Amino acid sequence: MAAVEYEAVRRAFSKYNQDLLVGKITHREIWDDVCAAMRCKIDFSLLEQAFLSTPANDVMLALARRLKPKYALGIITDNKKDRIDCLRMSQDLDAVFNPIVVSAEVGSGKDSAAVFEYALHCLDLRPEESIFIDNNPENMIVPKALGMGVIFHDDEKNDLGKLVTVLTEEFLIRLD
Repeated sequence: MAAVEYEAVRRAFSKYNQDLLVGKITHREIWDDVCAAMRCKIDFSLLEQAFLSTPANDVMLALARRLKPKYALGIITDNKKDRIDCLRMSQDLDAVFNPIVVSAEVGSGKDSAAVFEYALHCLDLRPEESIFIDNNPENMIVPKALGMGVIFHDDEKNDLGKLVTVLTEEFLIRLD
């Protein structure tokens, strides 16, 4: 099989991205069109393998496991449903996080209050009783406006020490 340039893949998916994020379509539904746009036929199982190859953030998962006995932990993700389903299974995310709120299932991204309100409802929490951690400052605008605590975590630097300091000093989260 010939290699497919990243830019060709990006272009082939670009017109579907928003609909994938809010659950109007799935990767399987658009796969033939995406392959046509890339001018090659790729078995769908390769996309699933790509999803499964997403590395786990082991230090973040270890922190979550430390917090789990004392705190409710959830995930709010603006991810595609079929991708997050693969990651939930392969990384056993449901053992640590409940709820896992996926924009594609709620029909709303992080630019809308609906996804945050849904997560708060699932946990029976008020906004001021919660902390939202994200790697994109733009995703913090809505939860902050709702009254949620917000923390920016640069996932490329993945400075867990800094995150722990903010959690313990600014939000008085106990890790012991």
